[in-house]
Amino acid sequence: MVRHNRHRFRGVALLLAALALWGCESQPPAMGPGPQEPPEVAVVVIAPEPVLLTTDLPGRASAYLVADLRPQVSGIIQSRHFEEGQDVNAGDLLYQIDPPRYQAVYDQAEAALAVARANVPALRARVERLTKALKSSAVSEQDYDEAVAALAQGEATVALRAAQLESARIDLSYTRIVAPISGRIGKSDVTVGALVTANQPVALATIRQFDPIYVDVQQSSTELLRLKRHWEEGRLVADEKALRTVRLVLGDGTPYPHEGQLEFRDITVDPTTGAYTLRLVFPNPDKLLMPGMFAWATVLEGTAERAIMVPQQGISRNTKGQPVALVVDQENVVQQVVVTLARAIGNRWLVSDGLSEGDRLIVEGLQRVRPGSAVRVALFDDQPGDGKSETSSQPSPSAD
Repeated sequence: MVRHNRHRFRGVALLLAALALWGCESQPPAMGPGPQEPPEVAVVVIAPEPVLLTTDLPGRASAYLVADLRPQVSGIIQSRHFEEGQDVNAGDLLYQIDPPRYQAVYDQAEAALAVARANVPALRARVERLTKALKSSAVSEQDYDEAVAALAQGEATVALRAAQLESARIDLSYTRIVAPISGRIGKSDVTVGALVTANQPVALATIRQFDPIYVDVQQSSTELLRLKRHWEEGRLVADEKALRTVRLVLGDGTPYPHEGQLEFRDITVDPTTGAYTLRLVFPNPDKLLMPGMFAWATVLEGTAERAIMVPQQGISRNTKGQPVALVVDQENVVQQVVVTLARAIGNRWLVSDGLSEGDRLIVEGLQRVRPGSAVRVALFDDQPGDGKSETSSQPSPSAD
């Protein structure tokens, strides 16, 4: 009985195995993976465009005119005729020094001049009489010579007394300390009753003219050499009038409403910083700018007629830290090129080397491709429009 059951179980197992094998053979063969389409990338087509290049330089405002008020005669301050912080005009009386002593000296000099002038007519008449008498030999030549000398001495005395009177008049006028320039006067360092001395080192007050006003900015001498080289090579084009026009951004980021002019470039370079000074002058009718105020000046470099501008997302860096770009060649194959970046301008790079007109730069889909792979190309929707654009930025250290 046991042997019979064992043979029956073996038969059932063989039958099940045959059915499983038949089922596998009856199924259709499995499909392998088919060919995949190349990934799609978005590109911008490089097209040179005119770009107005500017540089932002830090600077500080300084007064257009500065006048320190110092007494030119000694005395007691008798009165003050201004309010601190107010605007004054040239010629306005600011301080009055006690004048009686200088008035007395002036009166004395005036009297001495009158005496000297009174003696001259008599001396002149005597010379005329002796001249007639000398022709008839009625007087000696010695008498005549003495009369002529006396007349000359009298006239010289008149000139001396006149000069002394003028000196006394000047000293008397210096007791009135007036504004030498128009502007805004600061605090007074003396009060009524204070003793001041002629040409003292401490100023009584200071007047500063704010309108117009200077803004002194610093520029690297290396940058100046680069600009001159680009102008000579024709890579930057600008007329002299345009180069002298500058704009200003205040310390809080707001633009200054008035344009300024480049007054001059300093003729020396600071050996400690390697920079030189540009002096700019701006109208300041509202007194918005004050001496010492910080600001950014936008100075024109020139127009790059055929500048290569690319979106910043299209530039990356390789393992050496070099800026690189991925471009699509004519066979729709990705190629990697090393580029030279001149500066960042807004959300774009100004490229000075490595890309040329007509290159197709990948700006989207960079993560899905690598150099040597085939791709499908679509145009990037956010390409900048044609036409001249104005840019302002600090040059990149790799600028050519």
